[in-house]
Amino acid sequence: MRRRIFEIIEQSKDGDKTSLVYDLAMLVIIIVSIIPLTFVHEYPVFHTIETVTITIFIIDYLLRWMTADYKVGKRGWSFLIYPFTGWAIIDLLSILPGLSMLWQGFKIFRVTRLLRILRLFKLVRYSEKIQVFGKVLYKERGVLLGVLGISVFYVFLTALIMFNAEPHVESTFDTFFDALYWATVTLTTVGYGDVTPVTDLGRLVSMISSLFGVAIIALPSGVITASYLDELRAIKQKKGEDPDEEAK
Repeated sequence: MRRRIFEIIEQSKDGDKTSLVYDLAMLVIIIVSIIPLTFVHEYPVFHTIETVTITIFIIDYLLRWMTADYKVGKRGWSFLIYPFTGWAIIDLLSILPGLSMLWQGFKIFRVTRLLRILRLFKLVRYSEKIQVFGKVLYKERGVLLGVLGISVFYVFLTALIMFNAEPHVESTFDTFFDALYWATVTLTTVGYGDVTPVTDLGRLVSMISSLFGVAIIALPSGVITASYLDELRAIKQKKGEDPDEEAK
């Protein structure tokens, strides 16, 4: 019985319709639980939504804890280890903000609304594509960290040049943070235009920064795309499907 519960609450396998229905239901519940965060004011219906979703999250957490030995694989120790695993911590933190809805004695856990955003991370558990993308990011972490290092260095360099080249007046680079902000949005080719250079040297640096921004931001794109397609092909090969079908 516990084995079957574990198969249902874990990500669905091919042909397991019950597990698929459970996954889809949890996806809907997670999304619904986030709806109150999109409103400024509280409405009575939000209390009902929070109560229902938190109750379901608690049941899901307890079921996963009850079947932890199948997930962790450490026999009896699994039940002690599971609460300290990454997913269990995310599940628990996403539950805590709403416990006061069920019992006022848990009002101490009524932390900020932002903590509820952690519930979105639960979506990763039910999406194979997101998990594949996570594996790609981890696999190519060396390249990504390298690009991040280059970006941080270039942002700091251009911010330093701009801060010393531009006059420190209102609506321009009054502080070094303003220069860092400008360098970041310029490097990422966003360019909000709320802070702009007024000198010829500053505009020249801005043009160069924009050109380098395109190159630096595009650098990891090809690596990630190629690695992502490789992962999808590997998954299809394991399933005995055409490995090139996903790329078409």
